[in-house]
Order: sequence, then C-alpha cells, then structure tokens
Amino acid sequence: MRRALFKEEHEIFRTALGKFVDREIAPFVEQWEEDGIIPRKIWNTMGDQGFLCPWVEERYGGSGVGFEYSVIINEELFYRGITGILAGLHSDIVVHYINDNGSEEQKARWLPGCVSGDIVTAVAMTEPNTGSDLAAIRTTAVRDGDEYIINGQKTFISIGIHCDLVIAVVKTDPAAGYQGISLICVEDGAPGFSKGRNLKKMGWHSQDTAELTFEDCRVPVSNLLGEEGKGFYYLMQNLQKERLVVSIMAQSMAEAMLDMTVKYCRERTIFGKPVSSFQHNTFKIAEMATEIELGRTFVDSLIADYIAGKDIVKRVSMAKAWIPEMANRVAYHCVQLHGGYGYMEEYPICRFARDVRVIPIFAGTTEVMKLIIGRMMGL
Repeated sequence: MRRALFKEEHEIFRTALGKFVDREIAPFVEQWEEDGIIPRKIWNTMGDQGFLCPWVEERYGGSGVGFEYSVIINEELFYRGITGILAGLHSDIVVHYINDNGSEEQKARWLPGCVSGDIVTAVAMTEPNTGSDLAAIRTTAVRDGDEYIINGQKTFISIGIHCDLVIAVVKTDPAAGYQGISLICVEDGAPGFSKGRNLKKMGWHSQDTAELTFEDCRVPVSNLLGEEGKGFYYLMQNLQKERLVVSIMAQSMAEAMLDMTVKYCRERTIFGKPVSSFQHNTFKIAEMATEIELGRTFVDSLIADYIAGKDIVKRVSMAKAWIPEMANRVAYHCVQLHGGYGYMEEYPICRFARDVRVIPIFAGTTEVMKLIIGRMMGL
C-alpha cells in the first residue's frame, strides 16, 4: 500500500532502486562483510544510476529532486541490511555542508564528483577523547598566509578509508569554545593528512570506519567552508536532518527484522505446531508489530514536516531517542524467536542484531537526545 508521502514517480524510483540493489549489491554483501570493506567502485556504480545526492541541482550534475528520493534510498538499503554503503551519510548529511555553506567555486569544484561517486565524503568530528561535546575538540587549524595548518586526530570516522574529501571540524580559535569551531575541507592526498587502520567493529563489518591524522596538514584557505567560527552553527543546522536519516535507517531495519521473523515463525515448528502459534510468541510478535507501526507513523510525520520546512528539532530528537532503541528491542526478541538459528551468521537476523546496535550511539546518543528534549521542555 502506497504511503501518503509518495507519488507514482517515487514508487517507480523505488522499484528501479530495488532491482539495482538486488542485482548489483545484495549478492555480494556477505563477501564484503568478510573482506571488512566494500569495493571503492560501488560508489561510482551508485552514482552512475543516480542514487547519490539526487537532490543536488542539475547544474552540478544532480537531479534536483525532493527529499522523498533520499528517504527511499535509505529505506531500501537498510531494509536489506546493507550497512556497508553509507549513502545516507554521504548524500544527505556531509554533502549538504558543501551545498549549504560552500562558495560557488567550492560547489562547482566538488558537487559534480559527489553526485557521480568520484568524490566520496566524510565528516571528521569525533576525537579519541571527545564525542558528543564538540566544544572539547582539540584539533586546531592555524592560518599561515594562504594556508591553514591542521594538527589533530579523529576517530570512528565513517567512510574514513574510501573518502576523497573530509570535512574536518577544527578549532581556528581554541580559546573561544563553540564559537572557535570552523569547518575545513581536506582532500585525500593533502600534505600531512593520513588515514589510519580500518577499525574492527561489533557490526557494520563492510563499512569502513577509520582513524584520521592531521600532522602539520596544509590546505588552502579557500577550503574553509563558510566563515571562520561558524562551524558549530553549521553543524547544528544539519543535525536535525542527520537524526531524521538515522531514524529512517533504524525504522527500516526494525520492519525487516519483524518480516523475516514472522516468516520464520510460521514455517518453523516445535511440538508439532508453528512457533508463531504459541500464545506467548503471538503476543510478542503483536507487541513488536505495534511498536514498529508507531515508529513508522512517527517517522513519516517527521519526513512530511521536514519536507514542509517545519522545525522538527525536538520531535526528531525524540525519534532518534526512541526508534533506534525500539529497533534494538525488536532485534533481541527476533533473535530469541529464531532460537539457535538466530545466533548463526547464515541467518540474516544475526547480522541485523549486530548492526542495529550502534544506531542508538551515533548522531548523538540516546542519552544526549534526552538531554536535548529536556532542555527544550525547560527542564
């Protein structure tokens, strides 16, 4: 049944994307998981088909379409458990910093490659001793004539191995707290910029997550995004979209886990009866289905409000706090309903349960979301 958000052209796009994923991505996911990384060329394959940054204006190589298309891309990838290709991070979060705050020269230089997959992006915020508290970052950028000299280390950087362009969150005025934060674009190959190891994680095995080091890294002053000292403001502007995208990811995974579990419980028998027919299991499935339906209603209303240009900061913080936690509850019970098979890698629920665990952590932890909600309520 078509959701109210989408028109016929959206569903045509969804069908085309689904066929592409089934043909070009899904058959290789298990191998990529074993390899610990996706092939770099898959970004170009996605770009060739118009599945990267579809919202970018046509003059920069994009399709100039609405956010609905980004929603579809994130839903289809995450419903299939494809976490290695973080198209949502590249397309709907990082590239927006360039589009929204970059100069005309910067947009003309970088946006076409972001659409084609020739330029894959990352944003470097987190440091070894700094997570949610951005004011505490230590990476500095000191101006030296027509260049910035950047020094510092970043960690847990998604797409950190494959990235061609990193938006580094730095202190251009270390004494100014939040007001001293700036965003500077660092291109792969810049003197003094190096990528560390591909970090081993509990889940998302094929998604490259790296440590990045800036050691007297020199970049042109023209790589500054927007104005000096406005970096924190730019980050805050973009966070409501980031948390919406992450909520969409978690919701899609929850729906997939329920669907695969219902199918399994109908087919698997115990004591001569389907697993789903036992009252306790029926009730558990019904409870999960109800929570997932609530999540879908909530996230769809947020998508509609975001498209309409409404302020969704408080409500999207609620969604980011609740939907990923709900998806993790679903993961726990779905593994349990699969029994021993739920702990076997050959069953998708096993990987889903590992992969969904991180979603309450990134883009602001559940606890940080609750603090934001409380402050907005005047508590």
